[in-house]
Amino acid sequence: MNFKKTYTPKKGYTPVCKIGECTLNRLEFGIIELDAGEQHVFETGNKETAFIMLEGHCNVAFDCVLWENVGNRNSVFENRKAESFYMPRDKKLTIIALDHVKIAVCATPVEEKTEPQLLREDHVVLKLLGEQPFQRETSFIIDGNSNAKILTIGEAYCTEGNWAGFPPHKHDEDNMPTECIAEEIYYFLFEPKQGFAVQCLYTADGEVDEAYRVKNDELVEFPYGYHTTVSTPGYQTYFLWLMAGDHQGFNRSSDPDHAWIEKR
Repeated sequence: MNFKKTYTPKKGYTPVCKIGECTLNRLEFGIIELDAGEQHVFETGNKETAFIMLEGHCNVAFDCVLWENVGNRNSVFENRKAESFYMPRDKKLTIIALDHVKIAVCATPVEEKTEPQLLREDHVVLKLLGEQPFQRETSFIIDGNSNAKILTIGEAYCTEGNWAGFPPHKHDEDNMPTECIAEEIYYFLFEPKQGFAVQCLYTADGEVDEAYRVKNDELVEFPYGYHTTVSTPGYQTYFLWLMAGDHQGFNRSSDPDHAWIEKR
């Protein structure tokens, strides 16, 4: 089974992971790309949907409301506190590009109808997690401090040549408050763009044991299993992480074979 997918840049909305067409049952992901002056109409359907501004600036129109100049960077490596906007289920909106925009679209089915929310960069919490050589700077964009009910989303910037998310961890068992069942996606970008990282995914029984070389605009789905990432020297490694499950937040357990490392 292949858990890796590639986004091929194109205009408009491109679904990359769709429920029923990928390994995930609760999480969807796609990209919107537009040039200055172009518009895209998006309907959320039965899903709460978060739009993370990766590049560029846009206006967002819905229900006689206009949010202006959303976005605060031309590259994910320019500013580590992304602006974003959140839409509830059953909402129709229009995105109007002010320059070239690239927007990550993250969605999950939800029963409760919430309220739209514009999230500027001062909403984002930025933390340095781990220690060298397993260190990364992680932002928290969509979580329990937003209007989202299920989605949890952030960005990770790996320290060059370091591992991220080590020891390997998982969230595929109902064992709260330590661990919950949650699906996840990592979407990767690099600077310079020809960079790559290695994404590991495995299960304790050995049924899954993968190590992917992930390049720019590639992603890996985590329906279950332990996962950890290693960045390459000389390149800036970024990944957008998005989760959907029974609980919002970081409820996960480390691989017991390697858990001693975080307790040193």
